Amino acid sequence: MKHPELRLSRHALLDNIAAVSARLDGCELMLVLKDDAYGHGLTWTVETALVAGVTSFGSYDVRGGLDVRRLVGPDARVFAWATSSDEEVDEALLQGIDLGVGTEEYLRRIVARAEALGVVARVHLKIDTGLHRNGVLPEDWPSFVAHARSAEAAGVLSLDGVWSHIAEASDRDDDEAQAAFLDAIRVTAESGDTPTSLHLTASAASWWRPELRGTVARIGAFCYGIRSADGPELEGVRPVASLVAPVTAVDDERAVIELGSFDGLPSTLAGAAVGTPGGTRRLERIDPFTARVEVWPGASVGDEVTLFGPGEAGESSATTLAERIDTVGEEILTRLSPRIRRVPVD
Repeated sequence: MKHPELRLSRHALLDNIAAVSARLDGCELMLVLKDDAYGHGLTWTVETALVAGVTSFGSYDVRGGLDVRRLVGPDARVFAWATSSDEEVDEALLQGIDLGVGTEEYLRRIVARAEALGVVARVHLKIDTGLHRNGVLPEDWPSFVAHARSAEAAGVLSLDGVWSHIAEASDRDDDEAQAAFLDAIRVTAESGDTPTSLHLTASAASWWRPELRGTVARIGAFCYGIRSADGPELEGVRPVASLVAPVTAVDDERAVIELGSFDGLPSTLAGAAVGTPGGTRRLERIDPFTARVEVWPGASVGDEVTLFGPGEAGESSATTLAERIDTVGEEILTRLSPRIRRVPVD
């Protein structure tokens, strides 16, 4: 190995998807792929997920959704929830991408573009259940649904879903969010068929609060083996990725590895424990292009240091590192630059 690598275990991803799906107990898994599949690489992740039988994928924006569509073909469901430009909406409609809609203005634009293109827009309407991250307020929901039903009657829209984000701040907050969500579904059903895709929960709530789930659960981090910050380990789930860097120089006190802050490694991680051929050692300093690790007996150029990885490093996961600097495991992975090669290992 001449350069840092993010080593990806296909078996781990397959096992994680199976474990998450079993936990969902009949609720459909929507595998979330934002930020280049949480830094794991979109193509590799999608190809592996298809082998696992995943048929529903979540992409933050339309651009990412179009990339997913090219990989999965015409039959899988692809959901993009970020409000997009008219040009992006056109591409999404032509490629059969489901659109998350959280404002009246965005709904109007989607209906207008569907009419102009002569296609049917598949939409999931978003109710604000308290997180205030986009979404229609409960008092505005009946008129919002009425607009969608009118477009549906005109043959330019299919109301396929109702969805929301929840804060996951406390059980009480989440219970209140669920109550608002269920009321939105009730109002929607009064004017027509209940949409098939009802999704309120992401990774943590889907795992630990099964009563909050609808018919679909949006799961990102847990499928990649990234547990919640300060949360317990997940039964049947393990990290998919290991970050490994070669030793490029050694002296009596430290080994230098080819991985630095310009590669996306936070300089504030200095002091963390990492895995070496000589056992756990301290990550002493992080410079722009290199980092320094406490030396071990027999250290030599070409040795490998594991910053995180399942079972072999001083830090067992990206989340363990993230907890040192008060962030989440996803950030450790998504910060990694393209210079770090993504390398499948099994």
